Order: sequence, then structure tokens, then C-alpha cells
Amino acid sequence: MSAILPAVEQRIGTSSQPLDAGMNPAHIPGLTGPDKAAEPEPEDAAPVGEEAGEEASAPVEPEAEAEEADAEQAGGPVFEAADRRARIVADATGVRLSLDDESCEFRWDEIGAIETESPRFGKRFTVTVHTPERRWYPIEIEAESKSRHKEWDEQLDAVLDAYFEADGGDDAAQGGGEPRG
Repeated sequence: MSAILPAVEQRIGTSSQPLDAGMNPAHIPGLTGPDKAAEPEPEDAAPVGEEAGEEASAPVEPEAEAEEADAEQAGGPVFEAADRRARIVADATGVRLSLDDESCEFRWDEIGAIETESPRFGKRFTVTVHTPERRWYPIEIEAESKSRHKEWDEQLDAVLDAYFEADGGDDAAQGGGEPRG
């Protein structure tokens, strides 16, 4: 017998196993991948509805932009804060967080609490979305100046007062830096 394994029993590459649902971010509710609409279309591709001489209809808005437009048309308050990497939008449909090319979306019934934090020094404003499953999703937005933090906190409070329903009759908006809900 040879000390070398036959070729069919030898393994090449890593022996690590794929991530299970507990470790794979794709299995976290509300977390979505990058928009497919952001991919460029080939120049020679005909727009939908332009076959056999049909006239093209108005361009279709991506779903997130359409939801934002609906919320603004409804006349309700909208909170939006963004910097070069991160963005948060809270409106009638819920809360959307984006960081670079990753994003997640929460309907109001999926949110247990929303917490804001403004550091004593620095310009980073932190918003954390807590779910009833005891998960939390923080996002940091860098403000042009620290004075924007108070303005953002007031705008977010207005949105929470309008759309977030707290259980047990509690007030949806607490003081700054505390969970709301």
C-alpha cells in the first residue's frame, strides 16, 4: 500500500463549508442585494414595448423612488439623511438604510424601535433600527456640521409620530438617544 491517496480521494482547495442561515447575511429579513435596475443595458437592446413599431411609454421609475414619490404625494412627513456612503429614508412605507451598494428595507410593522445617537464630539449621527427578533441595524451618517443632528432628530421624530405605532399605547417618540417604541 502506498502512503499517497488515490487521485479520486484527494481534495484540492479549501475544506471550509458554505455559511449556514445563521451566518449568511442573505438570510436576514429586510436585507437586499444591489438593485438590478442599476445595471446598464446594452445600447442595441430595444426598450420594453417598442417591438413592431410600438411607441415607448414613459420610463418606469425604480421601485424605491416610486415609493418615495408616493409618500411625498401623500403629504406625510419624510426624513432623509445622507452622506457620501450612507443614506437613510423614513416615510409612510417604512425605513430604508443604504451603505455603499448594500441596502435593507423595513416596513413599519417589522420595526420594534428606532434609536438615535449623537456623539458628544464628532459629526456622525447614528440611527439604529431594532426588530422584534432582537436584531439591530445601525447606520452612521456624517453631517456637514454637528448642528444638523438636532434638525435630523426633529425630522425623524415627526415621521415616527406620524407612522410608527407603539404597542401598549406608549408614545412612539422618546427623548434623543433612547429607543423609540
